Amino acid sequence: MTFYDDIYPFYPLQRTSFSFSGRLLTIILVFLVLAVSLLLILPGIRGRTRLFWLFRIITSLFIGVVLVVLNYTNSWAEARMTTNATYKSFSNAVINAEVGLHVGLYGINVTLRGNPIVQFNETIDYNEMFSWHSTIEEEYEKALEKGLPNPILYIVEKFTLSSPCGLIYQYRHSGRFASATLWTAFCCWMLTNILFSMPVILYAGYMMMTTAAFIFFSMVSFSTIMNVPHCVFSIGTDSFVTEYSQSFWLALATGVLCTIIGILVVTFNFLMPEKMKAAFSVGVDSCEDEEDSCGEGYLNSVFMDGSMILRSTKLRKISAHT
Repeated sequence: MTFYDDIYPFYPLQRTSFSFSGRLLTIILVFLVLAVSLLLILPGIRGRTRLFWLFRIITSLFIGVVLVVLNYTNSWAEARMTTNATYKSFSNAVINAEVGLHVGLYGINVTLRGNPIVQFNETIDYNEMFSWHSTIEEEYEKALEKGLPNPILYIVEKFTLSSPCGLIYQYRHSGRFASATLWTAFCCWMLTNILFSMPVILYAGYMMMTTAAFIFFSMVSFSTIMNVPHCVFSIGTDSFVTEYSQSFWLALATGVLCTIIGILVVTFNFLMPEKMKAAFSVGVDSCEDEEDSCGEGYLNSVFMDGSMILRSTKLRKISAHT
């Protein structure tokens, strides 16, 4: 024990790492509220059309929330390993911890979790975010001033402008282009929903395939980071390189889903255009959607003849008075 109670001088106490991004939570809550609002109209839709609209609402909102969330996740590419490494500067303490690098479109997220978490009377559980928007050198200097652990500083240093790896140039530009194409896909998704509510189902199918195309363009843009010579991250006696992660594969699955929906809509619109218009319009009531068959209407001839005689009698009286 030392006079500073095992806390290295000039280093603040460790922060508790966040478990979920507040921005992602806000986006998900907004789409959940929108989903609940749209699902409230389902009781007013009769027949089998109700199931179709349920599928339509859930699928459309899933695509929309994925397009927005993918811009803010830090799991497009990841790398992690468990190793022994020096903890902090001016100390010979060696810790066993899991080091993780999570790459997003707007920056990187570096994690350090001790194994076990409490070592040297400290809780080793870090989750640090470094964004492309600001100069990463400034964030690196702030990290030095905070006294962050050496493994985190080592990884962040690889993304500085002075690093011989040159990762910052390719990662930042690839992320920006990927984000731009994703927002374009989101605009196409909104236009698709507008076209689905109009009698132009064919163009809605085309726009859905356009949405899928921009999703694939974003993936191609991000994939260019793999064209850069791999920079090996060596910590202690171990090393790792980044690989595609959940967000990348989620974007691929969403693009494939949009492609399938677009192709089906275009194909069915050519094969059965009238049924497609009826399926996408709740204002069209069909006898097939009801359990009770629609009965035929009849005219009461006796009533009609009586009303005609009464009318002619009134006209005669009016003409007689005049």
